[in-house]
Amino acid sequence: MAAQRDAAKQADLEDEREVERPQLWSDVRIDPVEIALPKGVGYTLRAYRPTAEVTPTDVSGREADSFPDRRYATAEQEEEFDFGDAFDDVPEADQPKDELDEDEDGDEPDEDEENDDLDRDDEAEDKLDDEADETDEADEADEEEAEEEPVEEAKGPDEVPVFLGHQGQVLLFQTPEGLVDFIRSDEEHDMSQLDTWSELAGAITAEDVVVLPEDSYELDLVVKNLRGGRDAWDPDLIIQAGELARDLGYALRIDPVISALAPGSPLDDLDEALRATTSGGLGGFLARRKMKKIGIEAAPLGWRTIIGKISSVVDWRD
Repeated sequence: MAAQRDAAKQADLEDEREVERPQLWSDVRIDPVEIALPKGVGYTLRAYRPTAEVTPTDVSGREADSFPDRRYATAEQEEEFDFGDAFDDVPEADQPKDELDEDEDGDEPDEDEENDDLDRDDEAEDKLDDEADETDEADEADEEEAEEEPVEEAKGPDEVPVFLGHQGQVLLFQTPEGLVDFIRSDEEHDMSQLDTWSELAGAITAEDVVVLPEDSYELDLVVKNLRGGRDAWDPDLIIQAGELARDLGYALRIDPVISALAPGSPLDDLDEALRATTSGGLGGFLARRKMKKIGIEAAPLGWRTIIGKISSVVDWRD
């Protein structure tokens, strides 16, 4: 009986935590969003619309370098965590040819070592030739199959994110009242192009600004959590942050953020590994092994850069 009472009590608590959102948001297909950044917490709006219905935000007035507080990775961190082209701001110095010819001890390679290297090069070249032949055969088979089947054109995303922003900046309001006052105003912004905007502006009140848990993002906690080590990593926190960062990167046209979280990037691999760990089973076990390859210092460094770039395009209001 005691166990049943405890279960019932827990169910009541979960029901109390459920957030009831006004029907208005479903009708206009726009959602209030809460974003916590190092500078503070603010409210904004986000919607998803077909690409044909959205005009991208105009970033022509945004400074070419809107991220003055960037921090660079050390040589050891760059070696541990391959950032790709996302944060490649400092050109690498050319290495002298003499240093490339030296071995790790700084000595010139002897003749026997050179012969061994040549033998290995020959073996590698033969292996590459064999692989090339196999690839050619596979390509020919694919071409024959492609001739038989019609080729489908690559499709872009069905819907794209739109935020309450203007000229490449997202507007964040510290209070629901400030957000509502702006919505009712005549100021220019990117969401005025939405077909349901006038309906929202004519009906919204401060009491309607109710944010669902899945629309609340704590970007200010991501770096601290990642610095705690793999055992302390919070999958839900980091996965949610990645979803918001991708949306902001696309909607505000922040190319470095888009590149840093693009499919195949180190931070995207981290995202996929964390998703797999939450599912458990063999996939979760393999994901945990994959996570061990991700540097515990490099992951927070990458996210710190992303959050810095997002923070630099925030226009705080009220």
